Amino acid sequence: MMEKDAKIYVAGHRGMVGSAIIRQLEKEGYHNIITRTHKELNLCRQDAVEAFFAEEKPDYVFLAAAKVGGIMANSGALADFMYDNMVLEMNVIHEAWKNGCKKLMFLGSSCIYPRMAPQPMPESCLLTSALEETNEAYALAKISGLKYCEYLNRQYGTDYISVMPTNLYGPNDNYHPEHSHVLPALIRRFHEAKESGADSVTCWGTGTPLREFLYVDDLADACVYLMNTYSGNETVNLGTGKELTIKELTELVAKVIGFHGEILWDPSKPDGTPRKLLDVSKLESLGWRYRTELEDGIRLAYEDFLNNPMRAER
Repeated sequence: MMEKDAKIYVAGHRGMVGSAIIRQLEKEGYHNIITRTHKELNLCRQDAVEAFFAEEKPDYVFLAAAKVGGIMANSGALADFMYDNMVLEMNVIHEAWKNGCKKLMFLGSSCIYPRMAPQPMPESCLLTSALEETNEAYALAKISGLKYCEYLNRQYGTDYISVMPTNLYGPNDNYHPEHSHVLPALIRRFHEAKESGADSVTCWGTGTPLREFLYVDDLADACVYLMNTYSGNETVNLGTGKELTIKELTELVAKVIGFHGEILWDPSKPDGTPRKLLDVSKLESLGWRYRTELEDGIRLAYEDFLNNPMRAER
């Protein structure tokens, strides 16, 4: 268990995941929380990370910082996604170990699993076959991070754990028109179509891929819960165990936003992985289950979008 007065470093605190983890920590009575903006601490600079850990010596670390994006961003900047994520995570995990961090949680992504993994995807299918090409660079970086945590545990007896969240959404999401993930991208697109009085909205692909979505405050609750209760070398899937097609998702987003026009599809654009459902039986056996249903979560996310003055610039 994390002590209430323990020094906790949340890397990536301005992002959707990091900010949710801070909200959850504070809700549970943890207030000795350390953060640094990217301007204050560039996690890709080894010397800067060394100096930070030597000075602060946090007891616990939540590593939620990452360079992230959707299909377009990933496939258009493969080298950047691999380098930035690999360097960032290695710097943080290594310095946490060097400075005696009691426990670290590394947050990955469900894209680490093979493109044609068994469905739902169990933690044990990691590295059993080829990855999805459109996000292979990001996946390889994330696999390296979770394996480094495992190897430190095995070689040095550390207590570093990794979790693999499904698709996330909620407050403080990225609504950039080109660099966001599918759900926030749809929220923005349908909102703008409603505002402009458009007759139709065209979405990428065929609408047939199946996806799972977890509200980010549920994710944060799971992260703090596992930090206090779980130890082990194998990662833990974080999700709902429920899925729907992208077509069903677009219809749900349109309903929440109040767009009544036609939804069209552009099959010349990539669909990505055909199905990505996490097997959450391990998570549930550890005593945790999601709370927020998708439609309720989309309503909360849309409310955040409407109150997010920076959404156009992000």
